[in-house]
This record gives sequence, C-alpha cells and structure tokens, in this order.
Amino acid sequence: MITPRFSCSQTEKSVTVSVYCPSVRASDVEINVDDTLFTLHITPYYLRLNFPHALQEDDEASAQYDPGSGFLDVILTKALPGQHFEDLDLLAKLLAPRLAEQPSQGPLIEVLGTQNAVEPAEDDLVTRTEGLSLEQQEILEAAANDWQLRQDVSEPLDTFKITPQERYGFLDMYTGYFQHIEHTPNEINELGAEVETCPPTERRKRRQQHEEERWDEEHYMADFADDEYIQELVRWTHPHAVPVADFQYTEAENMKMLQLPRKEYLATPYQTHQLYLTLLTLLFAYAYESRTTQLDPTPESGWTISSLVPAFSALDPPPYSPTSHLSPETFDLSEMAATFTVSYRRSLTFPLFRSWVLAERCRADVAAFLRAGRRSVVRCLLEIKDILDHHEVYYVYSKIWVDDFCVWVQSARYAQLADSVASLKMEKSYIDWNLEELERLTQEDLERSTDSDDESEDEVERMLPAPL
Repeated sequence: MITPRFSCSQTEKSVTVSVYCPSVRASDVEINVDDTLFTLHITPYYLRLNFPHALQEDDEASAQYDPGSGFLDVILTKALPGQHFEDLDLLAKLLAPRLAEQPSQGPLIEVLGTQNAVEPAEDDLVTRTEGLSLEQQEILEAAANDWQLRQDVSEPLDTFKITPQERYGFLDMYTGYFQHIEHTPNEINELGAEVETCPPTERRKRRQQHEEERWDEEHYMADFADDEYIQELVRWTHPHAVPVADFQYTEAENMKMLQLPRKEYLATPYQTHQLYLTLLTLLFAYAYESRTTQLDPTPESGWTISSLVPAFSALDPPPYSPTSHLSPETFDLSEMAATFTVSYRRSLTFPLFRSWVLAERCRADVAAFLRAGRRSVVRCLLEIKDILDHHEVYYVYSKIWVDDFCVWVQSARYAQLADSVASLKMEKSYIDWNLEELERLTQEDLERSTDSDDESEDEVERMLPAPL
C-alpha cells in the first residue's frame, strides 16, 4: 500500500483531510472513523491518522473527489464542537501509531494473588502445592495471608554480546552502517576503521584527542584580528529565530515529513534527557552553518554540520558531564555548559570562521529556535536532513540520527530547555585553550602595528619640504 500525500485543516465544527490520490475510482473509497482513529483505503492508497481528539460520523460528514486535481476532501465532524485539534500540520505525529498498538512486551510483575481471590478448597490446595519448592510454598502462604514480602530490585545483568559491533545513533538503535567505512571518503569520521567496534568511552577519548590535534592558535588569532566579515555574520538576523504567527510548512517540507519513519519512541527518562542535550548540539551546528551561509547551503554545508556534531563525527552524544536531573526536562547549568563547551570547541577548531563571538551568537540562535516552538525546531531539522540527504557520504547521519529526531521533536517540549540555554553564561576558560591570553596578545600586536604606522606617517611628513 502507498501512503498518499495529504494535509489537514479545521473549522470550529469539523476537520478536513485533503488526500492526493489521482486516477482512482471514488466509488471504491473506504473511510472509517473510530473515536480518534481515521482510516482511508482506496487502492493502491492507504492512510491511517491518529487525531488528538475524538471525531464522529454523522450527516454533516462528507467526502468529495475532484478527478481534475486528484484530491479527495474528507470532512469529519468533531465530537466536541469548538475543540481545537493541535498539531494538524505535524504529519509524522498524525501518522504515528497509537501507544496501545505497540507490541506487548509482557507483564514485568506477575500477580500471584489478591485479597478478593477465591481460595480453593483445602484438599485442592494440598494437591496444588505438592511438588512445589520450599520457596514457592512460602510465596503461596504469603499471598494467602496477605503478608508483605520484601522485594529487592535485582542488579542488572552484564550485557551479553554475540557480536563485536557496538550500537550507536538515536537511542542506540543502529549498527552496521559503517561496515565499509575504509572504502568511503568520509572525511569527518574520527574513529577510523574501528568505528563499528569502538566502545563509547573510546569514542569520547578519540574525539577529544582529535580536537586537540586540530586546534590552531594562529587561525583563531587571525580571525580575532580581522573579524569585519564575522561581525557581519553576527549581525544577520536568522529568520527561523523569529516566531511566525501564521506558520505553514512548505509543500517540500510536507513531502519530507511523509517520508519520515512511523515510530513511537519509548525512551526512558534518562534517554529522553540525553536526547534533549543532543538536540542542542544539532541546532548549534545548524545555526552555525545557516548563519555563515545565510540560508544558502554550499557543497561544504554537509561537512560543516557533520563536523560540528560530535554525535556524527565520533558517535559521541551528550551528556559530557555527570547528570543529576530531577526530570527529563530539567537541566542544571553544569551539564548545559559541558554540552555547549564541546560545540564551541568544535566551532573554534574545524570550520572556516573560528570566533568566540560567532559561537555565542549561534547559542543565542538555539535559544531562539526553541522559544519559537516545535514547528521552528522541526523546520531546522528538516533543513539539516535535506542537506545531508543530498550528500553521497554524509546521508548516513540523516538515517541514524536526523530522521528519528524529526519525528521525536514533534512531541517534545522546549520551554525549560529554551530558558536554560538563554540563561547560560559561557566562559572562555571552559574551552581550555587560553583564549583570553591569545586575544590579549593579538590585541597588543594590533596596537603596536597601529603605533608603528603612525610613526611612519610622522616620519614621512618630517621629510617632506616645508610649504612655501
């Protein structure tokens, strides 16, 4: 079956689903509405949407097909008139299966008995307990008498690995994408040929070593001394950082969202916390690339983004410091600083423009993207995806990271994260490269050069003949 291209809109009383299904017979269409679930089938198309609120089939519901345009418009009545259906433009969210449809993993706790259970006859109980171990008999007696047995959480078992490959990517769901890395011109890979077998601790070690090796003091000092163009980049206003009252995705963006995976991510609170921090590194890389190109990507844009995201180049996502979060959406300043420190270091090491002021402006962009809302964040990620998908090598990072992020962020919440990013105060001492000393030396050299030029001009004036 083919998932058709579609869009959704709403009025006070109804929701309209506009489906593009050219060259079909309208008489063959099958439409079903079950509370929040809407399904449409017309060969060869099949569409199933999960709306946030209930719908109903009544006399006001209708469907109209236009053979000329190929669009089928289905008007569905809201169960509660006036209720607002949020996120109708987030197509991947509508396509995601309901949580109850996920395959059952089985109960984690087996109920052995309850107070209201019917007790078997004494003879039957004796028969049932024959052959039971002593421990099982104790459990049975405890259940019968409602004793409160001590329950201990068992220690997690050591991971049993049948393959030397390590997992990576979004929620560590992927492996095998770099099996032939030695035969591909992947310039941003910092793990070498061992990328598939390199454990997380070694990945971080190699990333840090690579950053130290590529750090260039002279390049940083040169950009600090001659920063006229960088200042122009800093003054540029990023259009995605400004909230839009009537936000609408473009047709190309809607098509990209229809191609996203249909998944429901069952992340633990700790994993969710990690994803928020990783999102910051993606948005920082996007802010740098889009600001330096002013939303006009170049052939180097894929390299720039991939180099700035440590989860791409070294498969090393945050956290980069011990976390002590109270909830998945609560962030302390130390882990926020550690996350942005890595992004700052990479922006001062790899790309063309290496400026602390530019890095600070990119962090401000990240806070603005988050405050603009999930639609702005989704748009930024879709642009990252478009850049990577058009690269013959770096498309792999779209597959193992960006595709899933584009789906996950449509249900994420950003208010606290945006406030934490905006209130963060980054210090140059966090970088460990003596930036303040390098800037001081550069400034002194500039002042000496200026004084020398002034003295040369004075000398020339003294050598000129006096005016008549």
